[in-house]
Amino acid sequence: MKFLERLFEGALWNSRFVILLAVVGSLLAGFAIFYIASVDVIYVFQHAMHYADASLNEEARKALHDSTVSHIVEVVDGYLLAIVMLIFALGLYELFISDIDQAHGSKAASKIMVINSLDDLKAKLAKVILMIMIVTLFEESISMHMNTPLDLVYFGAAIALIALALYFTHAADGKHADDGDSEKGGAGH
Repeated sequence: MKFLERLFEGALWNSRFVILLAVVGSLLAGFAIFYIASVDVIYVFQHAMHYADASLNEEARKALHDSTVSHIVEVVDGYLLAIVMLIFALGLYELFISDIDQAHGSKAASKIMVINSLDDLKAKLAKVILMIMIVTLFEESISMHMNTPLDLVYFGAAIALIALALYFTHAADGKHADDGDSEKGGAGH
């Protein structure tokens, strides 16, 4: 009976390796988005080169300017989405498979790549997703037309809500940093 229990528990424990499908899939999706955003940068640069064209009238120059800024914001949005996929893949790997030695042992490693719990992964992803939402609002605001005073109120409310979300995000970061400092200080006494 002990043999069957050990065999079953081993199979159960090793079933966590199914997460590798999500890790590899997320990495591939992230690489695809990095590629798409990088190609978009090349096209944006090619279009921006026409900005100095003397044959452009003021209206065409303004349209090119607005289009270029909009495309740059889309590129930033793409890179942020790719970062979400990368953090998600690394986080899943660290949570379910193994710690990534290079992430923990190197001083050069970014703290954003070190995931210690599912809550830690969710918090890191939420921050990047919040940034994507900010960039998307900025992108939409470029082409937004205010038809009524109520439109301006809605736009102002959206900005205020994002500012509030950023405030709470940073306040939570400060609280966690203070908790860590007090734990370190308390341990030494």
